[in-house]
Amino acid sequence: MDKKTQGTLEMGGAMAISGTIGWFVVQSGLPALDVVFWRCAFGAATLALVCAAMGILRGVLTWRQAAWAALGGVAIVTNWLLLFGAYSHASISIATAVYNTQPFMLVAFGALLFGERITLPKIGWLALAFGGMLLIVQARPGASFAGSNYALGIGMALGAAFFWAVASVIAKRLTGTPPHLIALVQVCVGVLMLAPFAHFGDLPREPRTWLLLVTVGVVHTGIMYILLYGAVQKLPTYLQGALSFIYPVVAIAVDFIAFSHRLQPAQWLGAAAILLAAAAMNLQGSRPRTAATEPAAQGAK
Repeated sequence: MDKKTQGTLEMGGAMAISGTIGWFVVQSGLPALDVVFWRCAFGAATLALVCAAMGILRGVLTWRQAAWAALGGVAIVTNWLLLFGAYSHASISIATAVYNTQPFMLVAFGALLFGERITLPKIGWLALAFGGMLLIVQARPGASFAGSNYALGIGMALGAAFFWAVASVIAKRLTGTPPHLIALVQVCVGVLMLAPFAHFGDLPREPRTWLLLVTVGVVHTGIMYILLYGAVQKLPTYLQGALSFIYPVVAIAVDFIAFSHRLQPAQWLGAAAILLAAAAMNLQGSRPRTAATEPAAQGAK
């Protein structure tokens, strides 16, 4: 199997895994904070074993790099908290579609922080995504969705996208740093950040709930990161961007199959507009990036 084919399978697998996480979060029945805490805890154990096997646990990060990685961890954990919280208000499908406004927030950060030029095509795609957002916001949830406070869910998904963009900007400062180690630092920060608020006095009693949490930590964090990092070292950026849209497609399909959440026509149009615009941005702006930078942004899913 050649490198490109192997990388495509790894990237496709990582994005398919990411697309199913909403089901595990909702089925756990736990508050988003507890799900994220256990995701970080089990993810940290998995990634620590991987980093130990790779021999990169000691003497790699400087204090400055560790500080940036920790700051990125705060952003990624906040991103997870907001996205998981959005599921109960706006459904997995809508939250995921809105969450994919990430590339446009990254464009704004690039212009503000790095002086990157916003071209006319980028403005056009931004306008299309904004129009899609308006369609989603103004549409009413379908009868199959019993969530509350739809607008809050959309706001939380937008906040999650914002913190993903923050984590991506921070990742640019960590070029050349082993990405598995960055991920380990980030989930360890999540454990420390959320431990004071986790409900240890009311732990899940059913083995099924623990199985869901372990899966989110080991599969959706540890294994997903490993597949993703393997892929970005083998694939050109444009192909990474194209394959990343497996994630929202799988998420929308899972939401429909598992929970019978049917999008309204306006929501379908809005979601399609956002995903089309984001795909065009990814394919249009695919200048080469290092393997250490790319995964840190993708891994916020």
